[in-house]
Amino acid sequence: MKNDNINQIFDKFQHEFDVDAPSHGHENRFLDKLKAQNQTQDVSVSNTSKNLWKPFLGVAASLVLLITLAVSFNTEPDVQGLASVSPEMANTQNFFTSVIAEELEKIDRERTPETEALVKDAMTQMETLEIQYNQLKLDLTESGNDKRVIHAMINNFGNRIDILKTVLENIEGIKTFKLNTNETTTTL
Repeated sequence: MKNDNINQIFDKFQHEFDVDAPSHGHENRFLDKLKAQNQTQDVSVSNTSKNLWKPFLGVAASLVLLITLAVSFNTEPDVQGLASVSPEMANTQNFFTSVIAEELEKIDRERTPETEALVKDAMTQMETLEIQYNQLKLDLTESGNDKRVIHAMINNFGNRIDILKTVLENIEGIKTFKLNTNETTTTL
């Protein structure tokens, strides 16, 4: 019974089948296309082996970047200054830094060859106090805003101002002495 159905289908579509022979050279054209396709597959296979390394290189570069960032962020602790304690301490720090800046400007205006050694000595003392202040900032971070450290930081600012005021007084003394010496030599 099944063969009868198949035979009927073939009889029905008998005139619609393409039974023509292929044109001359069809087999050669087909083989040429097949060879060309095989050659492009060979090239793509060699490119594929090169392309397999690209994702690994990308992952390796990402890991190196992440490790570098992690190391650079972890090398410095989060250092707090006096301003991080409270708004009042921020005002105190701003006050001291502005007074110190004003005193430094005055010293720079009054600087002469006669006072150069005095100014250099004062700047060395200021650098020492700055190093101590940076250590106090670390101590403040580690101690959790200990009052003793805050007091030491404020004293550090006061010591800087005292040094600068002393230098200014000494510069004024040198200027007065120089003026008196010049007056004495011109009147004789």
